[in-house]
Amino acid sequence: MGMESSNGRSQFSIEISEDNQALITSLKQNMEKASYAGCICRVSPEISGENRKAFVPVKVSIGPLHKDLHKNMENHKLRYLYSLLNRSPNEEAGLDSCVQALKELEAKARSYYAEDLNHIISDDFVKLMLIDGGFIIELFLKCSVKGLKRRSDPIFSTPGLLFELRCDMILLENQIPFIVLQRLFQIVPMPKQCNQSLTDLASRFFRNMIPGDYKLTREKFGQEGNHLLDLIRHCFLPTIPRISVKKDAVRHCLPSATQLQEVRGVKLKKARTENLLDIKFVNGVLEIPPLQVHVYTENLLKNLIAFEVLCPCANTQLVTSYVLFMRKLIRSEKDVELLKQAGILRSIEDEYEDEDENKEDDGCDESSTLFRLFESFKKTEVTVKDSYFNELCEQVNGYKAPSWFVWFMKTKGRSNDAHGKKDAAFPFALISVVAVLLVVLIFLGTLFSAMSFFSNH
Repeated sequence: MGMESSNGRSQFSIEISEDNQALITSLKQNMEKASYAGCICRVSPEISGENRKAFVPVKVSIGPLHKDLHKNMENHKLRYLYSLLNRSPNEEAGLDSCVQALKELEAKARSYYAEDLNHIISDDFVKLMLIDGGFIIELFLKCSVKGLKRRSDPIFSTPGLLFELRCDMILLENQIPFIVLQRLFQIVPMPKQCNQSLTDLASRFFRNMIPGDYKLTREKFGQEGNHLLDLIRHCFLPTIPRISVKKDAVRHCLPSATQLQEVRGVKLKKARTENLLDIKFVNGVLEIPPLQVHVYTENLLKNLIAFEVLCPCANTQLVTSYVLFMRKLIRSEKDVELLKQAGILRSIEDEYEDEDENKEDDGCDESSTLFRLFESFKKTEVTVKDSYFNELCEQVNGYKAPSWFVWFMKTKGRSNDAHGKKDAAFPFALISVVAVLLVVLIFLGTLFSAMSFFSNH
């Protein structure tokens, strides 16, 4: 029967017969499970290639897949869980609430893992989720709330340790379901100084690892995700619509950055937006958002690719499409130099938000570091059936600049090679000379036409 609500909308109460209730509940559970099942898994050799280290934690194990790898961190985890629960006047009651809540979530949490975890008994699984989840939440709090950090805390006083923990917590094999963190966050007592949500705390913790404007990524980070790596992936999603071209367009491989400039006359330009996948091609100009490459960028991209390729819940292969697109552009160190000159690529040290965190210099040549980053992806067997940038590539391939402009771009490239650096004055000087000559010719043409007119009259 229909009913009128206070806001003027019609509301309907639907009665479900008891005969169908069991079937409906079962179908609902199966549909929900299909949406997240298997979103945490081990990375296959086809995806990992020769760099298996990019997927294995160095300092801290999170979740069941590497639970016996770093036993020396267990005391730190327990200490953080104690700090988290000790803010309650009744610590034992808080612990009981957490255990009870996680037992209710256990079956769903197990479904997030692609492999069979029947060898882990119920109590051990709940204990693992509680210790690891409590550790993550308390680490987020200590990094965000002033006054919670202690100088004697080894995680903050040991040079580089916090950085390594961050790197470990973005690995696909080193995740726990985000629903576990959300449920614990609802139960455990929060410090009086904290009025932030869990996603706000997490986005602040990972903000130096996520490319782009922090305000924009913070909004995207708040979207639903299966685990922390999935939340980070949301920050990469494009904000501009996908380009559409004719269905019968011929597919061609995208030329390298150098070939695009010197053969096709395409200009490479740094896009104003910092959203990494917002690449566009307008009037012969390929605009690519800037990518600042840190020491962790390779591992982050590889784990995002592994998630997109191996986990059905990812739905799309956007980051994979981006990396394959950039790999086509970058085929030599000359291509790297070209993108560096345009401000599209930059290799930088890690910037920490706190003064007491330590910076480390890897001492690598910038061009070599950037080139090795994209070269490393050639050793993995990753393909995309429907790349997000297929239509963009067709648009670029279909462009041919005027012959004089192609000559100009070739000359510019040779000049840069000869000098070993960008000669910024050269193109502007040449364009200025051409512009002045055009103005002079137009003026002389007008002058002669006027003189001819007056002489005849």
